[in-house]
Amino acid sequence: MQFTRTLPRELVHRAAIAEVFLTDARRASEDEVLLAAQFPRLHAFHDDTLAPRTHHDPFMLLEACRQAIFVVAHRCLGVPLGHKFLLRAIESEVLDLTALVPGNTPTEAVVAARIEERLRSRSGMTGLRLALAVTIRGRPALSARIDYSWMRPRDWTRLRTAQRGALGLSGRPVALRGPRADAALVGRRDPANVVISPPRATGDGGSAARLVARTTHPTLYDHWVDHVPGMLELEACRQLALTAAVTAGTLRTPTALPVGLSARFHRFAETDLPLVCGTAPVLPGADVECALHQLGAPVAEARIGFADRDTAGLAGAAGAAPGRLPGAGGRP
Repeated sequence: MQFTRTLPRELVHRAAIAEVFLTDARRASEDEVLLAAQFPRLHAFHDDTLAPRTHHDPFMLLEACRQAIFVVAHRCLGVPLGHKFLLRAIESEVLDLTALVPGNTPTEAVVAARIEERLRSRSGMTGLRLALAVTIRGRPALSARIDYSWMRPRDWTRLRTAQRGALGLSGRPVALRGPRADAALVGRRDPANVVISPPRATGDGGSAARLVARTTHPTLYDHWVDHVPGMLELEACRQLALTAAVTAGTLRTPTALPVGLSARFHRFAETDLPLVCGTAPVLPGADVECALHQLGAPVAEARIGFADRDTAGLAGAAGAAPGRLPGAGGRP
C-alpha cells in the first residue's frame, strides 16, 4: 500500500485535496478491499480542541471509513461517478486508544473493508453494508459498520424536488443563521467549528439546541449539497451530548473523546428549515442518547459514549460500544 499521494478527490466525494485521507486501494477478494489512509498531524477541524492534543479524533478515523464506502462502490462494484449516496446507519468503536496517539510524522493507517451484505432492488444492486477495521502501526484502532445506498442523479433530482416542493421549499437552500454556543462550552477553540446554538434545558431533564453550521465551512461543507450532511448531524449530536454530560457531571470537560457511536438516519434534513438536536437525560456510566427533529418529524438518532482524554491512555476501549439503535431508514 502506498502513502505518497491521495486517491482522486472525486473518488471519495471531496472537493479539497486536503480533505482526502485515503491514499491507496486494493481489492483483496470478492468481498474485501484494503485501503491506505494518512491522517495529518494537525487538522483545522478534527484537531480543534481546548485539550492537549493527546489523541487523534475518532471522528477523523470515521471520516476515512466514510470515504472508503465510495471507493468500494466506484472501484470495485462499478457504480458510476456522479451517483448520489445516502448514509443509512453508522456504528463505530475505538478498540485501542493508545493507537490514536499521534507521532512526529503524519499517521499512516490501513482500513480493511468487508462487504457484509449487498442491498438489491428490481433495478439491481442499490447499496451495501460494510464492516471496516482501521489499523494504525499494526494495532487495531477502530472498528465500524456503515449501511449506505446510492441512486442515479436523475432519480435523486426527482426525489429531492418532490420532497422540497411538499415542504413549500424551492430554489437553492440557504442555511439559517443564529447565535452559536460558546466555543469553550463544546471544547473548541475556533468559533467557526461550533455547530449548535446555546443549549437549553428541556422539561424532561434533557437538553436541546438548534443546528447553526454554515454552508461555507471548509470541512463540513467541503462541497455543495442540497441537504444537511450526515457527518454534520453527528457532530451536532456530539457537541450537544458533551455539554449535557458535563452539566450532568458524568464528564469532567467537553473535550472528551467519542469512543463509541451508533446512529441511524431516517430522512433528509433541509438546510433552510430549523433542525433541532435534543438529548435524553444523561445517566452516570451510560452513553448519551440524541435525536434530531425537523418540523416535529424524526430525522436521525444517535447514541454516543465518551472517555475523558486524561483517562484515555490505557490500552483497550474506554467503554463498551453503544448497542444498535432500533428502526431503519436512510439519509444522506
